[in-house]
Amino acid sequence: MDVSDASGRILANLLEARTGQQLTLSRRWRIETALTSILRERGLATLDELITRLVIGRDPAMIAQVVEALLNNETYFFRDRNPFDLLASDALPAIAARRPSRRLRIWSAGCSTGQEAYSLAMLFADDPDRWRGWTIDIVATDVSDRVVDRARSGVYSQFEVQRGLGVRQMLKWFEECDDGWRAADTLRRAVRFKVHNILDGPPEPGKFDIILCRNVLLYLGVQKRSLAFDRLASALADDGRLMLGAGETVIGQTRQLISDATWRGLYKLDSERVVADMAPIPRRVASGRA
Repeated sequence: MDVSDASGRILANLLEARTGQQLTLSRRWRIETALTSILRERGLATLDELITRLVIGRDPAMIAQVVEALLNNETYFFRDRNPFDLLASDALPAIAARRPSRRLRIWSAGCSTGQEAYSLAMLFADDPDRWRGWTIDIVATDVSDRVVDRARSGVYSQFEVQRGLGVRQMLKWFEECDDGWRAADTLRRAVRFKVHNILDGPPEPGKFDIILCRNVLLYLGVQKRSLAFDRLASALADDGRLMLGAGETVIGQTRQLISDATWRGLYKLDSERVVADMAPIPRRVASGRA
């Protein structure tokens, strides 16, 4: 399937308009793989036919299907394991020690098919003594209806369930079913999944103690990425922490967040910046000139 520059631009514009994500030239190789099944399902012979249907037909169902197919939903359990170990051993207990309410709120933004959110649920479930009596509220969001539905089902293939999980952990938290492996009811009850775009702001009122937004921002352009950082910062508790993907950083991207010197790989609100932003604007003294 040949992807012309014109077709590539149309698809890129469509994806960015609907999700904020960019389909850069370096990622356009995905178009053929992503859209082949749609061409077959719709009985279309070429990509140009599909583009014509999108532009002229304005079929909402087809547009949504194409946008969903173009999204990158790569994820797996305990991706880049070290940050999760840091959360479990240091960051979460330290933040919890300052919470008189015995409640933690966590937002997994751009959760894809749910492995990240279920990894968080396993962290708490695997340490019951430490978290006994606590309310752990995990909300996981993604812009894609399709992957959120999959995440809610908690069903994964043999390949998916083995990525990031040892055999003992897999057998403890998953059971074999007709379609593969299903997450235990305990895990599925621990996470609330929602369709939501981080560019629209927090998924619900209130602040979050931990926000995970991993390997999402790198698909956004400069302006959209800046807006996303603003949204994430507005949702983070004063002493909360943000976890990004291994190849992402706040440096040069936002003035509201800084690297955490204690917990490497986590980010926090720049308290000095927050105080400065909240300070009243000095009144100008009249010069006496007419």
